[in-house]
Amino acid sequence: MRVFVLLFNARTENEGIHTLKDLRSQRNKVLMFESEDDATRYALMLEAQDFPTATVEAVDDEEVKEFCSDADYDWEIVADGGLALPPESNVEQTDWQAEKSEEADMSDSELDRIRRKLEGLL
Repeated sequence: MRVFVLLFNARTENEGIHTLKDLRSQRNKVLMFESEDDATRYALMLEAQDFPTATVEAVDDEEVKEFCSDADYDWEIVADGGLALPPESNVEQTDWQAEKSEEADMSDSELDRIRRKLEGLL
C-alpha cells in the first residue's frame, strides 16, 4: 500500500524522516498517512511551529515498516481524513540538521556587495 511520510532534506545525504517521541516509552514513531492532503496539512502545521519545511513523499508502507524495524522505531497509520496533530513541543536536537542556504554561508559584507551590484543594474 502506498502511504505518505514527511522527510526533511529529501533526497540529500542529510535526509531525515519525521518521527514523534512517545514521552512514556521514549521510543520514536513514524506517521504514515493514507492521504497526501492529510500529510501536507500536518507538514504545514509543523512549519507553523517553526519546524523546518518537510517534503511529503509517497512510499510503500512495507518499506517504511522495514525501516522502522531496522531503526527500532514504532509506526502508525493515519487513516484518510484522520486528524493528526503535532505535539506542542519539538525535541531540542534532531538526528539530522537543517540544510543551510547559501546565504547563511555568506558574510554580511558579501551580501551587501551583491545587493549593491544588483541595485546598480536597476
